[in-house]
Amino acid sequence: MDSKMDPMGRAIADYWKTKKADRLRVYSPMFEEDEMPLSTLFRTYESMPEIEKKALDMAKGRTLDAGAAAGCHSLVLQERGIDVTAIDISPLSVETMILRGVKNVREQDFFTLDKEQYETILMLMNGIGIVGTLERMPEFFSQLDIILAPEGQVLCDSSDISYVFEGDMPDMDYYGEQSFRMQYKNIIGEPFPWLYIDADTLKDMALKNGYEVEVVGEGEHYDYLARITKKK
Repeated sequence: MDSKMDPMGRAIADYWKTKKADRLRVYSPMFEEDEMPLSTLFRTYESMPEIEKKALDMAKGRTLDAGAAAGCHSLVLQERGIDVTAIDISPLSVETMILRGVKNVREQDFFTLDKEQYETILMLMNGIGIVGTLERMPEFFSQLDIILAPEGQVLCDSSDISYVFEGDMPDMDYYGEQSFRMQYKNIIGEPFPWLYIDADTLKDMALKNGYEVEVVGEGEHYDYLARITKKK
């Protein structure tokens, strides 16, 4: 990713250097303009939501932190002595994680990993959203066939956003398929697809691709923590 087209990475880098940053603005055709609080990307274990704490407590073995952003989850696991590798497509986020002391960091797309296997794959803060669309879910599970170790687990959280539409569902294939664009200062990123997948749909997609899903935690805002494992 070109750092000149990386609003989130620049915001993360600025916040780390100065402990403050301008607004990281989030646009979507479906929703009103929003803002991502940068402090949430730097929070400690104590200030994380319960489902994120649970995921970190369940992590074991060689662990991949996918879409690690500023590295808050990796740092917790690293302090616990877990062998964790953090990846992100943002060069500025990777640079910030290195400055923060994350030991194993890589600028890489989740879907291009092919050499190592992991006992735990973390995809937190709706990290499974990187899949983008339901149509791409089989590709996601095919990637797990490559990088998830035998008896391994994926711990991911997502949300059922049907509540947003108050029963008046939008005219689209799946309401959880959204598109966003970010802006930080004068840096405007490219639009990107993002997937919010409800638990029942995730379970169905997993079964069709040889995996199974257990909901192991529920949040306060229609969010949940899922554990994905290879079907026995």
